[in-house]
Amino acid sequence: MSMTPRSIAQLSVLLQSGALDPVDLVEETLAAIAGHADQTIFTTVLAQRARSEASASRKRLAEGRSRGVLEGIPLAWKDLFDIEGLPTTAGSRVLKDNAPARQDAAVVRALAGAGMVSVGRVNMSEFAFSGLGINPSFGTPRNPASPQGEHRIPGGSSSGSGVAVAAGLVPVSIGTDTGGSVRIPAAFNGVVGYKATRGRYSMDGVFPLAKSLDSLGPLCHTVQDAVWIDAAMRGAPAAGLTRRVEASGLSFVVPETVVFDGAEPEVVAAFEAAVERLARAGARIRREAFPEFSAIFDLMAKHGALVTAEAFVLHRERITGATAAEMDPRVVKRTLLGEKISLSDYIATLEARERLMASFAARLGPGEFLISPTLPHVAPPAQPLLDDEDLFFATNAKTLRNTLIGNFLDFCGVSLPCGTGAAGMPVGLLVSGPKDSDDALLAVAGAVEGLLG
Repeated sequence: MSMTPRSIAQLSVLLQSGALDPVDLVEETLAAIAGHADQTIFTTVLAQRARSEASASRKRLAEGRSRGVLEGIPLAWKDLFDIEGLPTTAGSRVLKDNAPARQDAAVVRALAGAGMVSVGRVNMSEFAFSGLGINPSFGTPRNPASPQGEHRIPGGSSSGSGVAVAAGLVPVSIGTDTGGSVRIPAAFNGVVGYKATRGRYSMDGVFPLAKSLDSLGPLCHTVQDAVWIDAAMRGAPAAGLTRRVEASGLSFVVPETVVFDGAEPEVVAAFEAAVERLARAGARIRREAFPEFSAIFDLMAKHGALVTAEAFVLHRERITGATAAEMDPRVVKRTLLGEKISLSDYIATLEARERLMASFAARLGPGEFLISPTLPHVAPPAQPLLDDEDLFFATNAKTLRNTLIGNFLDFCGVSLPCGTGAAGMPVGLLVSGPKDSDDALLAVAGAVEGLLG
């Protein structure tokens, strides 16, 4: 069973007007999940909770007590967010017997408070430690844009979130992003993915990967949907419309360092066509080299990656004990690299990070945002990555390359669909802004979305 993808805004109009009942919508959603050909997308279906929340939503709407535009809207959660009464398994079998969460994560409570209906948890890369979305324990969701008879990767680590939205099972799923884990599956699956500035939302009840880099954000169909979710996750009193920005008010910088290295020609062509449309509409666009981008990779080569150091500390007992045999061996291998990263290496990286953030910020003019290809390639077939470990690690590194720059420099970013590349697979355009420029970023991304169509 399949559903036509619908945005939050489309569903909200129907729910608020009474043309659609929240209980009917949740039953339709649960039936679509149960009948979908790909049963690896959801790891847990919250049927009882969803029905209860939908019934409460129906009652509020009938009594004129709607909690706003998100009332009755179904959503899914990456398997990193605490859900009361369930263990948080983080895409791993080794946590399945953990104690159940005593309460929902803070952002789960926030969206429930806005009237949303949680229908389930979705799949992910184990412990969020891969950009490809391959999971040998729970299976690997198939990218819905895959050519007939082919299984292309969904991207990770928020794999199930990207696929659930692209397949039309839910209009929004909440993911996490430590090195690109919202923006990668958004680009690979042809949906919108918004990575907020780190710290914009409460991380209470969210299983970490690397606290110096972890951030959250929605995968959805439109920037407007992301604006509404963002407001509710922050507990903002009212979610307005995206602030309108005219094309003449848009100012972009295309970085000439790193992000185009080894990019597929079709990806570059789709991106440049999008840039040309923005320029024709009146946006100001310039190109500049950013040595800070190269410096990040030089730092990683010299001192190791922050994410690897922090993941090793978090998982040391698991990956050096008996439970390692139950984990994805590629996750274990990558995490073990953190053992070689010394405290002095870690501190040197943090100090360099502050310098690079300041240096980068000085290069951006007032109101300027970066635009670049979200990823240098489209989603590749899954099987060769499963068969060849060297190919897996090389592809993972290349997939994470463009997006991890934003995590290291504490950007916020929105990946938007901007056409197709090889095999007709989706290509993403990434709009990024400096730390805490989220409100302006969302307005600019909304304008770009409108101009790209």
